[in-house]
Amino acid sequence: MNRDEALKKLQATELEILLILRDFCAEHDVLWFLDGGTLLGAVRHGGFIPWDDDVDVGMLRKDYDRFVALAKQDLPDGFSYHDASNTPGYAAMFGKIYKDGTQFLTDETLEAGCSQGIFVDIFPYDRLAASPEQRRRQLHNARTWQSMAYLYHAKTIVVPHRGALGSFEKAGCRIAHHLVRAASSPEVIEARYGRSILSDDKTCSEVLTLAWPNMTPFPIDAILPMATVQFEGHDFPAPGQTTAYLEATYGDWRALPAPEDRRTHLPKFLDFGDGTQWEADS
Repeated sequence: MNRDEALKKLQATELEILLILRDFCAEHDVLWFLDGGTLLGAVRHGGFIPWDDDVDVGMLRKDYDRFVALAKQDLPDGFSYHDASNTPGYAAMFGKIYKDGTQFLTDETLEAGCSQGIFVDIFPYDRLAASPEQRRRQLHNARTWQSMAYLYHAKTIVVPHRGALGSFEKAGCRIAHHLVRAASSPEVIEARYGRSILSDDKTCSEVLTLAWPNMTPFPIDAILPMATVQFEGHDFPAPGQTTAYLEATYGDWRALPAPEDRRTHLPKFLDFGDGTQWEADS
């Protein structure tokens, strides 16, 4: 299996998980929506961005918390919900649905000892503080504790730059990894993150997925009521102000990136659970 074939098979598996999620949420009246590059792919391409290798969905916090409680118990056979509360080595402050019996292994998950399946990411959207100072502190705390979670579990995390600067950042991560492990624990980090993101300011209607605090906040009424978009021939919910969401997130979202910027981030190893496997550089 070559790289292109692996990507197509991975996308097909992710679509399978997404359809399970859609039906489960419909059965339990959980509101959710296509998010990030998955929404961009739906609107611009009618499905996956051709070089994209993941699926993102979002939920407002109230729906997310209810979904998590239900999904931990009641997902259909062959699929399971995972987050830091039930999966050793799991660093992200958001959940995933795995297809059981599959593997999606990166350098980070291998080092952390996290046996990750092929998945769909589920991002909770939290209310932001109205006060600029409180919001700044809220975003800083969320960014800090999410970073500490990644650093606790692995010293080979992805850094934002390449070349000499990237090498310097990686060296810093290796040092920080040992410091974080000596000073904290996954339970403490998760609890501190959870406390840091809560805002009691009900006067603010803007929300953000704080696991990625560098993203653009949105008014709740840009999400609700929902719209519907097509993705790979199926109907899925989307933020009601879909175009405004895409413009705020991507700017000129209709323009394709330059060919050299169309990067696929396939993992180190894939096992599709049907006897088919793929390994990087194979």
